Amino acid sequence: MDHPQTSESQAEPVTVVVRRRVRPGKESAYEEWLGALIKEASALPGYLGTNVQRPSAAGPREYISVFRFDSVEHLRGFEQSELRQRALAEVVDLVEADAVWEKLTGLEFWFTPPPGTVVPQPSRLRMALVMIAVVYGLVLSIGTLVALVLQAAPMPLRLLVTITIEVFLMTYFLMPRLTRWLAGWIYPSQKRK
Repeated sequence: MDHPQTSESQAEPVTVVVRRRVRPGKESAYEEWLGALIKEASALPGYLGTNVQRPSAAGPREYISVFRFDSVEHLRGFEQSELRQRALAEVVDLVEADAVWEKLTGLEFWFTPPPGTVVPQPSRLRMALVMIAVVYGLVLSIGTLVALVLQAAPMPLRLLVTITIEVFLMTYFLMPRLTRWLAGWIYPSQKRK
């Protein structure tokens, strides 16, 4: 029996964040494997794209792959596909352990759960309210500032500059901090380890 939330969430885009720690010396083989997987996955129904974050030279050998599908249904199709089963069998010798998967739908991608959260399921309404407040504040402040500084520039260019600044501020500065500060409200029933 399906829960009411399941059918509702199937129509929303879904993001899967996959973290894999690659064995020393296997990085190029892993990247080749990942490239082939992405190429084949791009032909799947509902596939929207993948971003790959390679490990830093000083950090752990952890690759982070962010896969996007247009619905939970299409993600499940990938998860149950022969392609995924074959890819998982091929990667075993290249990685140190099983991958860590996180599924995020809708606005959850903007919100990083506080450390120790066992089930990161933020309130959708509260996420939306935080996003509305942040976007409103940014559009009002950054938009006004950009309009003043770039008065002579065409409106589409001013809009592009405004959106670029706002997205970077939200992604790297505002949302991670706001999520920590408002954790008790965004994650009202959080459980800590």
